[in-house]
Amino acid sequence: MSHHLDSAAARADARLNISDVYLFRGDRGTVFVMNVCSDAAGPDAPKGFRHEAHYDFNIDSTGDAVQDLAYRFSFEAAEADGGQRLELRRLEGQQAADDHADGTVLLSGPVEQELRADDGLRVWTGRAGDPFWMNPEVVEAVGQAFQHGTDVEVPPQDITQVSSLFSGQKIHSIVLEVPDAGLRPLTERPDIGVWATTTLATDAGGWHRINRCGLPMVSPIFAQFDDELAEKLNQTPPAQDEEAFGDVITERVAAVVAARGTASDPQSYGRDVARRLLPDMLPYEIGTPAVFGFDRFNGRALNDNAGEVMFSLATDSALSIGLSQDAVDSPATSYFPYVAPAI
Repeated sequence: MSHHLDSAAARADARLNISDVYLFRGDRGTVFVMNVCSDAAGPDAPKGFRHEAHYDFNIDSTGDAVQDLAYRFSFEAAEADGGQRLELRRLEGQQAADDHADGTVLLSGPVEQELRADDGLRVWTGRAGDPFWMNPEVVEAVGQAFQHGTDVEVPPQDITQVSSLFSGQKIHSIVLEVPDAGLRPLTERPDIGVWATTTLATDAGGWHRINRCGLPMVSPIFAQFDDELAEKLNQTPPAQDEEAFGDVITERVAAVVAARGTASDPQSYGRDVARRLLPDMLPYEIGTPAVFGFDRFNGRALNDNAGEVMFSLATDSALSIGLSQDAVDSPATSYFPYVAPAI
């Protein structure tokens, strides 16, 4: 899993659970992808996008880990045939962090169709193949190691018989492509930090944060078996990440690399990992090819092996998951909407 069903609140309604966020160069601009509502929630879980909710792409362009630009999606309740309509708004400055702000309406229309604005911005939302792949034995072993401070002990496997945990499963995807001419004037610099959030309206007239996702695999590594930490990761804004999670990530990484014997100074290595992962945002330089690699995070392409990169970074070792992008049933494409719509 990347962030599939990563907390009790997310498991309560998979429509609000963000499984993955991707950020890369598209045909005409920067592509933001948020995947929610994984089939991993089970056949009886509600499908589609939750009405009375916000699905936000949050963008920090000043380096303070506070959003100064946001693209906010909302959806109407599903019709009898499952169809829905969406509305996309842009929020700038202080409004970007305000759940009650109206912002500017950019477009509206039905899901499962490509929607375009006059400036070239385009949107696709709907059911698609899950582009993420993961070896179930490896992710569980990693989660256990970081929960208990032990070595990563993966049971012996016949790799030829291993399939992805998400093989054959679908997600609901929100794909937004913003042309450079529409994005760069709204950012103070080309280097941005991006994270996605889902927020649900409350009966009291407020908004309650349900899920937050920036970098991949943070919750499965550090909080797979710790619901309290998983919920705190979802509720804490990025600007408070270092204070809230710096010590716990340092200590958990130090314990695992000490058990594995991969670092001469486990505590120092743990601090380095915490500094790299926090604040938990996906960094990207607008206009450049995405690469989510061991040496550098610059966005995340749909076919990046993010799980293997994060496991190797956290354990200070080459930790293979034994699978590649070939494990995905519905491969990503080089053309919009880039994800593979479900047939």
